[in-house]
Order: sequence, then structure tokens, then C-alpha cells
Amino acid sequence: MYWKNMRKTGFVFTGLVVGLASLFQLSAITVLSHVCLGIMCVTFPLRLYYKLLELLRWNPGVHPFQTYLDYDNSLTDKETVVLVEEVVLLIAFAVTEIKRLLFIENVIDSIKFVVLLYLLSYVGVLTTGLTLVIAVVIAVFSLPLLYKKQQVRFFCSMKSCLSPIFNSFVACYYLCDLFLSFLLCVKLVAANKKYI
Repeated sequence: MYWKNMRKTGFVFTGLVVGLASLFQLSAITVLSHVCLGIMCVTFPLRLYYKLLELLRWNPGVHPFQTYLDYDNSLTDKETVVLVEEVVLLIAFAVTEIKRLLFIENVIDSIKFVVLLYLLSYVGVLTTGLTLVIAVVIAVFSLPLLYKKQQVRFFCSMKSCLSPIFNSFVACYYLCDLFLSFLLCVKLVAANKKYI
């Protein structure tokens, strides 16, 4: 995501965007099968080439993808239990939270949830979920790079934008303090007139 390794990040970013964009026209099963077929179009000829080199005795018989085959991505019993516990806890928390929001345990939180759902209904009318996923993928890959390249400019513009806002908050604070002092004086004067 942070483009430290340009080649890997570029491949991942391009693959994600092309894969998601192809979902607009094709089903997920079709996209998955085409991706697997594309990988097989590269790996199968390469494996046959290495096998041919082995038969001609130009290669010691090394499998070209042995490092990928040897990689152990299986989970131990303890890791499986921890992973399942985390998933169950996340699902239980989500169900509890949705139940709390739907059955109005807290009015303010439920109002926020209703407003969020209302806004999401407008977003759903304007765009599809897939468009939002593509926009998020593009943002996740491009915003860190943009921030890294334009960090000084970003801070200068943030400082120039935030300083007037901060100054207006300070001015509002002093005006409110002055107004409250005035009201306190009026109240004290009115209280003293009552006793005179």
C-alpha cells in the first residue's frame, strides 16, 4: 500500500482494479476462473519447460515452484482455535450492536444509525457497492503515496486552513466568556437592587 516495493504494489493494485472492474461485466465465478486460467497459462508452460530441460539433462530436476509448494500455510490447533474465537467474538459483537441499535437501547445512537442508513440509501441509488469498493481500493493505494510525496505541502495547506478556524474558535471563546461575565454582572446588579 505504501509503494515501498513498486513492482509488487503495482501488480497488486493493477490486479485488484482490473479484477473489480471486470466484475461489472462478468460474474464472480467467471472472473475467478479466468484469473486461475491466466495463472495456469503461465505456470503450466514453465513447468513443461523445466521438465524438458530435466529430460535433456540440462537441469538438475528442480521444480520451478518448489518454494511455493513447500510453504506451510496450514494452521496449528491453537491458531485455529484463536482464529475461530476471534471470528465468533466479532460476529457476537456485531449481532449485539445491531440488536442494540434496532431495538433502540440508546435513542441518540439509534438516531445516528437511522441517519447513516438514510444516507447509505442515497449512496446506493447513486452508485453500486462495487463502485465503492473500487473507489476505496484506489484511495487506499493512492492516498498514502500522495501524502508521502506531498507531505510538506499538505502540512502547509492544513496550517493555512486550520489557523483561521482556530482563531475564530479563540475569538468565539473570548466573546462567550465576555458575554457570560456580562450576564453575571447583570444578575448581581439585579440581585443587589432586590435587597435595596
